[in-house]
This record gives sequence, C-alpha cells and structure tokens, in this order.
Amino acid sequence: MNDIIEIKEQIKDFIADTAMIDKKEIKDDSLIFDEGIFDSMGFLSLINFIEKDFKIKAEDSELLEENFESVNAMLNYISKKRSN
Repeated sequence: MNDIIEIKEQIKDFIADTAMIDKKEIKDDSLIFDEGIFDSMGFLSLINFIEKDFKIKAEDSELLEENFESVNAMLNYISKKRSN
C-alpha cells in the first residue's frame, strides 16, 4: 500500500515540477491532457520520467493517452508493467 502512495506522490511531484503548478491542484483522476496541464512535449517528458524512475520500457503500442491520462492511469500502467 505504501508503494502505491509513494508512486502517486512521485508522479504528482513530476507533473507539478514540469508543468510549474501547485501539486495540490493535481488529483488522482485529473485528466492532465484534457485539462491542459500537459501537451505533447509534456507527454514525451512523462514517458522518459516513467521509464527512468520506474525502470520500465514503454512499448510503442502502449503509448496511448489512456495509459497516461491521469495519476491513477499511470499507476495502473506502472503496476501492470512491473508485474510482467
């Protein structure tokens, strides 16, 4: 359980630092692309962050907005990749 909380916090810290917004504005289900927090360049930074910090490789077929649209979506994606 603590691992889940830690991963969420790391993701939120990255988003807040990259988008230069208050971390409190980022909810677990905030749609970061629809809400204009990240654009396509932010998406690339996000993929690099996830691959580097969580030591996983995102396959081209997995680079779908639905895997990265919110903190919850990213947590599910990271959990799936780690369990494989």
